[in-house]
Amino acid sequence: MKKIGVGIIGASVGGWASISHVPALKALSDYELRAISTSRRESAELAAKEFDVPVAYDDHRDLIAHPDVDLVVVAVKVTHHHALVSAALEAGKMVYSEWPLGVDLREAAELTERARAAGVRTVIGLQARFSPVIRYVRDLVANGYVGRVLGTTMVGSGLSWGPETDRAHAYIFDAAAGATLLTAAGMHALEAVNFALGDFAGVSANLVNGRTEVRVVDEGTTIPVTTADQLSVMGTLDSGAALSFFYRGGFSRGDNLRWEINGTDGDLILTAPGANGNLQVADVKLEGGRGTDVGIAEITVPAHYFDPVPRALAALPQNVAQTYAFLARDLREGTDTVPGFDHALVRHRLVDAIEQASRTGTVQSPA
Repeated sequence: MKKIGVGIIGASVGGWASISHVPALKALSDYELRAISTSRRESAELAAKEFDVPVAYDDHRDLIAHPDVDLVVVAVKVTHHHALVSAALEAGKMVYSEWPLGVDLREAAELTERARAAGVRTVIGLQARFSPVIRYVRDLVANGYVGRVLGTTMVGSGLSWGPETDRAHAYIFDAAAGATLLTAAGMHALEAVNFALGDFAGVSANLVNGRTEVRVVDEGTTIPVTTADQLSVMGTLDSGAALSFFYRGGFSRGDNLRWEINGTDGDLILTAPGANGNLQVADVKLEGGRGTDVGIAEITVPAHYFDPVPRALAALPQNVAQTYAFLARDLREGTDTVPGFDHALVRHRLVDAIEQASRTGTVQSPA
C-alpha cells in the first residue's frame, strides 16, 4: 500500500498535534506528513520548518484541497470541529477528528450523519483504547486473569482543571466550549474502562462545581467556572460488574491515577507516577495478583503489543501512534478496528446520560 498522505489542521509548534500526532506519524512508515495549516501564516511556516513538512497553509481549505492529502486531521478547539470536519467530509477526504467530536450531542449527531452520507473513513481520537497496557489488560480480563469481574474503581486527576490557568486554556472552564473535565479527561478514561470491561447498562452521577472561579495567571484576572470540576460516576456494566469513577480537577499530593479491577480470582491495578492523571497520555504501570498470591507484582506488557510502534516512543505520542498503526492495518486489510464517528456518537450519548443523571438524580441508560 502506498504511503498515506496526512494533513494536520492545527499543527502549531507546542500545541497538542505537535507533541502527539507529529512524532506519532514520523514513527510509522505507512504515513507521510505532507501539509499543515494554522490560523496564521507565520505560525504555519514555523511549524513546517520545525517538522520538515513540505507545505504550510494559513487557510484550512487549501490543505483539504491538496491532492496529496488523503487523511485530514482536525486538532483544534472543539468549537471549530463542526466547520472544519464538515469541509473535509464535503471534499471526500478521510477525517481524523480529535475527541470530542462536537461541542454537544446535537453537533456530534449532525457530523456523524454527514460522514455516513459522504461514505468516507473517519477516526475519532479516543486513543486510550489503543494503549498497549490497556489492550493487554483487556486480554488479561478476557482470558480469566481476575476470574469474573466483580467491580472496578478509578480515581484520577484532570490536571488542567485546577485553580489556575492561562488565557490560551481558559476556554476549558466554559461548558459551551465543549472541552470540559467530563468530556475530555473523564471520557478518555471511561473509554479505557469500557474498552477493557464493557459498556454501561446504567449510570448515575454527581457533577459538582467545586471551584466557582479560576485565576488567569498571565492576565492577573479571574474568570467564572461554568462546568463541573469534581466528577462522581457510578454504574453497572453490561457484565453486571459495579463501577465507581471519580475524577478531580487539578492534582492531588497523593496518587493522581489509580484504577483497580477486582474479580473472583484476582486483581489488576494500574497507576501512573507523579502528577500525571490523564490516562490517555500517562505512562501507566500495571500490577496484579491472583489465586494464592498474597500481594501484587508488576506485570510486563509483551513486546508485540507495541509493534509496529517503537516501544521507546513516549506514552503521550505512543497511544496516538498505535491508533494510526491500527488504521493503516484496517486500510490494508479491509478491517474495522479503529472507531470512527459512529462510535463518537455513542460516547457523546454517554456524556449526555451522565449529565442527565446528575441533573435528575436518577439512573440513566446511555443507549
